[in-house]
Amino acid sequence: MLRERPESGEASAQRRHDELARLVRDARYRYYVLSDPPVPDVEFDAWYRELVALEERFPALRTPGSPTRQVGAPLDGTFPPFEHVEPMLSLDNAFSEEEIREWVDRVRRGLPDGESVRLACELKFDGTAVNCVYRDGALDVSATRGTGAVGETITQQLLAIESVPYRLEDDRPPELVEVRGEVYYPLAAFEQMNSERIERGEVAFMNPRNAASGALRQKDPAKVAERPLALFVHGLGAVAGREFGTHHAFLEWARSAGLPVSDQTVFVDDVDSAWAVIERFTGERHSFGFEVDGVVLKVDDLGQRRVLGATARAPRWAIAYKMPPVEQQTVLRAIEVNVGRTGKATPFAILEPVAVAGVTITKATLHNETQIHLKDVRVGDTVVVRRAGDVIPEVVGAVVPARPPGAASWTMPAACPFCGEPLARPEGEANHFCENVDCPNRVLESLAHLASRGALDIEGLGERTVALLHAAGLLGDLADVFRLPGHRDELAGLEGWGDKRVDNLLAGIAAARTRPLERLLVALNIRHVGSTVAKDLARHLRTLDRLGSAGLEQLAAIDGIGPTIAAGVRAWFDTPRNRELVDDLVALGLRTDTDLAEPAAAEELPLHTSTIVITGTLASFTRDELKHRLERLGAKVAGTVSARTTVVVAGEQPGSKLDKARQLGVPVLDEAAVLLVLEGAALPPRDPPG
Repeated sequence: MLRERPESGEASAQRRHDELARLVRDARYRYYVLSDPPVPDVEFDAWYRELVALEERFPALRTPGSPTRQVGAPLDGTFPPFEHVEPMLSLDNAFSEEEIREWVDRVRRGLPDGESVRLACELKFDGTAVNCVYRDGALDVSATRGTGAVGETITQQLLAIESVPYRLEDDRPPELVEVRGEVYYPLAAFEQMNSERIERGEVAFMNPRNAASGALRQKDPAKVAERPLALFVHGLGAVAGREFGTHHAFLEWARSAGLPVSDQTVFVDDVDSAWAVIERFTGERHSFGFEVDGVVLKVDDLGQRRVLGATARAPRWAIAYKMPPVEQQTVLRAIEVNVGRTGKATPFAILEPVAVAGVTITKATLHNETQIHLKDVRVGDTVVVRRAGDVIPEVVGAVVPARPPGAASWTMPAACPFCGEPLARPEGEANHFCENVDCPNRVLESLAHLASRGALDIEGLGERTVALLHAAGLLGDLADVFRLPGHRDELAGLEGWGDKRVDNLLAGIAAARTRPLERLLVALNIRHVGSTVAKDLARHLRTLDRLGSAGLEQLAAIDGIGPTIAAGVRAWFDTPRNRELVDDLVALGLRTDTDLAEPAAAEELPLHTSTIVITGTLASFTRDELKHRLERLGAKVAGTVSARTTVVVAGEQPGSKLDKARQLGVPVLDEAAVLLVLEGAALPPRDPPG
């Protein structure tokens, strides 16, 4: 009887290499062409690193057809091909300080003895790479990376992006210059877009990178223009008619020529300083307003770059340090439902614990039943979990090939898990609601929200205290908060409570009675009514009584309200239990009017055309106090800096908003200057960007 010979090491390596090569090629195609990567970056990186390790151990596997020798993915014919004047290579990756130090050592060995090396440390934007070819100062062609040698022409799509100039601001521009950059989604715009899609019952985009890539593949440039995309320029390809000795010089020219350049790039002279920048950027990664997944180190001197050269797929003069991933895979163990303060029923995932961006995640939102079905997520699935900054972790999709047999589609339960009342899905909406205003969980979440900073801001009444007082029978509804002064003895008798704690809580409640109407409206948990809508309602209707009796047409006619919000407001006031609550709050002495200027008088206010952003810590007042004072002068106080921002007020430790203001040429006021504005001084004019 013949025995099968054991498989040789080379044969086993060949089989594994073939399998990994297939996985990498498929992932690249879905990443670059379909904007639908099959796995998180961390898994793709693991596949690729294993492929490289196999080729280092068995060099015969390193053929021209190997994915380690290729860039990007094949073109699919959607757009005309364009051959880059100079190839758009990929970057080798590093995942540790040791690998960064090894790369710097290789760079030094590749240069003549004694030459010093200056390094550029740049944020690695998580978007989609593009090449812009300017001839005699005008944009001739824009293209995707494609295969690295040949991309797809997307000139009109790129020109639809506001930050991409058609003509350079240069009296003597280069005859030809290839400008490399990254198209990205500003995070605030991405989150707003996804929120709107979820509310409409449409599938949410997995991440800003996929959304940006997919937008650029729209054949109609008008569709691209509808998306708030932006561009950062970060690299130089071919150039004729102009000499740049360093990367720093190129970036300075690009900025002066009107190209959008990040002001976060740092130049250093040694590897210790480079690693310090990497650590700082990693700690600040969620503060930039756009997705960042690493730090790119580049040799600054372009002459040294030519000496160092490149491999078949990556330059030797640059490397990308990859930050810990914001996406990971884990197993979805169960789906449960929470009911919030407005009654919205939100399904969430119970997960096998997984570390994402340094935090262990055990739960993640699934938004609503519609999203679960659109993403086809099932209990038992291996799922991709995403956590970016302060955004609530979410399940962004299932790894369908790993689905266990028999995994069934999930449906929303018929009854509220907290009160047993029916869950209803209003016509035309994607969300289910518990309409029982006395639902125990609605009450608990409503009480915590009432005390929050955006509502009545009651110091000492956080979630734990709300739960404690609710369990003690002292809080049954929102009005009970203002009955607590009559229960001083019971409060003082709670375990761990003393007179000082009780005094502080009662002082906070007394202050909450004086908050204006717009803050009270936020506290009442009316569907669709946040701080902006509450101000619009208060500004036009002036008192709680007039708001409660306003008809649908009157409400919908208010600028910024419309029929959907009007219906939500009217439905809230038409609920008998809510009318009882309003009567109780009025009887308990809460303020029911506003100091906001009436619409007719708003145009007479000195700051009525101004949009102001506040950042950092102030000494004279809190940011909320300054916000209210500026709004009383007619200003709109926004949370993000944009081209429409009039000024930025910067206190101590201002963060990335200050950098964004300088980049856009937005005037910056310190605390002394804004005090003068409050006293009647005019705002300064805008500076030119840069």
